[in-house]
Amino acid sequence: MMISQFVRLSNGIKHELARESAMLLLETANKVAINNVLENLLQNAGCKSEMDWVDSICKKLPILVVLKSFGFNDTDCDLIVSKIEQLVKIMLPHKTYEQIAAINEVSKEIYIITEKHLIATSIYKPVIKTLSEKYKLEKDKIVSLCVSNLIALSIIQGYDANRGLLSNSLLQILNHGNTVSNDCSNVTYLRKSVIETLRFDPPVHNTKRVAVNDIILDDAVIKKGETIFIVLASGNRDPKQFVNPNTFDIDRTNNNEHLTFGLGGHRCPANNFSVNFATDALIYFFTRFKIIKLLDNNIEYEPTINVRLPKSILISIL
Repeated sequence: MMISQFVRLSNGIKHELARESAMLLLETANKVAINNVLENLLQNAGCKSEMDWVDSICKKLPILVVLKSFGFNDTDCDLIVSKIEQLVKIMLPHKTYEQIAAINEVSKEIYIITEKHLIATSIYKPVIKTLSEKYKLEKDKIVSLCVSNLIALSIIQGYDANRGLLSNSLLQILNHGNTVSNDCSNVTYLRKSVIETLRFDPPVHNTKRVAVNDIILDDAVIKKGETIFIVLASGNRDPKQFVNPNTFDIDRTNNNEHLTFGLGGHRCPANNFSVNFATDALIYFFTRFKIIKLLDNNIEYEPTINVRLPKSILISIL
C-alpha cells in the first residue's frame, strides 16, 4: 500500500517511546460511568426543553471522562475543563503573541497539576519503571514524557476529536430522521451510526506525512523527504472503496475501513475508546429523553484546518 511509504517527522526511537508510553498509560485508565457524568452536566445545564448540545455537553463530557478515567480529582477536573479551550489553541497554525503568552501560562498550570497527579498515583509507577528500564532513561525524563503525552494525546487531541465525534454523530442521526428514542436506544444502531459518522463526517479531516522513498502517483512524482498533506476525509468518500460514498448508510458492510484514526504505527491508540465513548453517551441521551429534535439546520463550524467542529447544535428535548 502507498500509505506504507509515508511516515511522520517523529518516526524513530522517539516515536516508539512516545507511543509505548501512551499505550501503557491507556492501560492504566479506569472505565468511567459516562451516564453519571452526562447526567451531572445535564443537571448543570438546567435540563431545559432546549439546549446547545455542543456547549453544554460536547465541550465538557469528553475531557471529564478522560480525566476521571485517569483518577484526577474533581477540583483538578473542573480547573482543566475551565482552561481547555484556551489550551487547545496550541493547535492553531497561526497564533498572536497574546495567544502564545496565554497558552504558555495555562500549559504550565496544567502541566504542574498533571505531573503532581502522575507522581502521586501508584498505578503509574510500573509504567515509569518499565519505560525507564527499557530505554535506559532517567526517571525524570520518563515522567516528563508521560506528562506531556497525557496532556497532548489524551487531553488536547482527545478533546477536539471526541468533541467532534459526539457532535457530528448526533447531527447525522437527527439529520436522517431519527428523533425518537425507540431506534436510538438500540446499542447496535447507535454504534453503527458512530462508525459511519467517522467515515461520512469525521472530526479529523487531514494529517501530514513524509515520503520515505520516491513515489510515482499517476503523472506526479513525490520525492523522498517531501511533506505530504493527506486529506483523510476525502479517502473516506472514495467510490472505489465505499458503495455510494456520499450517502450516510449505517448498514454498509465496510464502514469501519475508514481512515479517520489513521493507519499503521501512527494509528490513534484510543480508537476503541472514542467509539465506545460516543456510543455510551448517545445511548444514555436517547434513553433519557423520548424526543430529540434539531432546532437549527444552519450549522456553523469552527475556523480550524484539520478538525471539523460545530460551533453549536441547538436541540429540543422532551
